[in-house]
Formats: sequence, C-alpha cells, structure tokens
Amino acid sequence: MIDYAHILQNGIEISSSGTTGTPKIVLRTPDNLKACNDVAVDAQQLVRSSKVLTVTRMTHAGGLLAQTLPAYSIGAEFKVQQFNAFTFLKDFTNYTHTFLAPAQMTALMNTKGFVDCNLTGKRILGGSDCVTWEMIEAFVSKGAIVQPNWGMSEIGPIAINIEFDSMDKVQYVKERCPFEYSIMGGTYYCDWKIKDHELYVKGPTSIYDDWFATGDIVALDMGRRMYYLGRKETK
Repeated sequence: MIDYAHILQNGIEISSSGTTGTPKIVLRTPDNLKACNDVAVDAQQLVRSSKVLTVTRMTHAGGLLAQTLPAYSIGAEFKVQQFNAFTFLKDFTNYTHTFLAPAQMTALMNTKGFVDCNLTGKRILGGSDCVTWEMIEAFVSKGAIVQPNWGMSEIGPIAINIEFDSMDKVQYVKERCPFEYSIMGGTYYCDWKIKDHELYVKGPTSIYDDWFATGDIVALDMGRRMYYLGRKETK
C-alpha cells in the first residue's frame, strides 16, 4: 500500500518515460510535490467532494502526480485500479475525474458501451502522448470535459493544457488551428519560451532551477495556443 503522507513529507523518485532520452529516475522533493499538487488542483478544479479514478501506472507522473496525490492532499476520494476498457465506463460512473492516455481513449472508443455512454460533467485529463481531435470530439460529444495536457517528468505532470467543455469550443479552436498537429493548450502553468522552434520551460514544478530544453518542437496559433510538431532531431 502506498504511504501518501510519507511521500508528501519526504518526496519520491519517479520514472521518466524516456521521451527526453534514456529513461531515468526523477527526484521530486516535498516542496516540488506541493507545487505540482497546487497546479493540479487548480487546473482540474479538484475539490474535496471530487472523486478520482486512477487507471495509469503509479510509478509515473501521470498516475501518481496528475490526480492521485493532489486528491489525497485535499482530502478528496480516490481509487487506484488497473485499466480495463470493457469495465471502465461502468467503474467510472460514480467518479468525477480520471486521467487517460490516448491508447486508453482509443480502446474505450472501440467498445460497444461507448456508443451510448453518458459522461456529462466528468473531467478527463489526457496526455503522455498526442491527444487527437478525433479523441477530443468523441469524448466531448458524450458530455465529458476533455483536457488535453502537456507535461514531463522533469517539468511536472501538468504544465500546458486546454479545456474543452462543449462541441462549440472544440469546433471554434479546431477551425483556427493552422497546423496538422496535436494541440497542447493555451493555459500555461510554467514559464516558457520558444528558441529555434524548441520549447524551453521553467518554474516551481520543474526539478531544475534554470530553463529546461524539452526537445519538443512547437508552434503557436493566433490565439497563443501551442501545438506539438514533433521531437527535435538529435545527432
């Protein structure tokens, strides 16, 4: 059983996904965890009455830091279980928040139960890979609040995102998107700059004091919303 109080008091080492190179262990101090929790609570409108269902790995930022630890920190209810596409929609009935990777979204979209499901008011944070417009439209059309999110083990699980709470907003942003790429968002929970098309970030949720070169190539639309174009080529 995970001792969440011990984690908050002493920090924790989590595994990076390897998107910035060789997978490595990332240390998050108590102060850093507090900063990450504060962002997660604010970004997702987590409150004490929220109910979080976690179905991603707890050894990574998405599972532990995106919703589970923040929920614990404010006394909200949460449950951690293994993802099962055929039972998830039923399991999620009495919960308000979850985090889904794109592969999990796709798996749910391919189930029979997804056709008639009702996700009204439920918040789905999406990340760890590119969240497509097809995924956004599929879940928002079922009433969900879909929040595509960009983060890294090094900068924190929630750094840049956007919230879609209606099909009108999906259509509005999509029509103004000049890129054939995935949207990261227009709400920023870190300092950022773009140098030679590469995204640099820093802030209290980062494990580094100075600017961190993410290796991600990005671009902005006219509304200052950011899009992911791919990874920087390395020799």
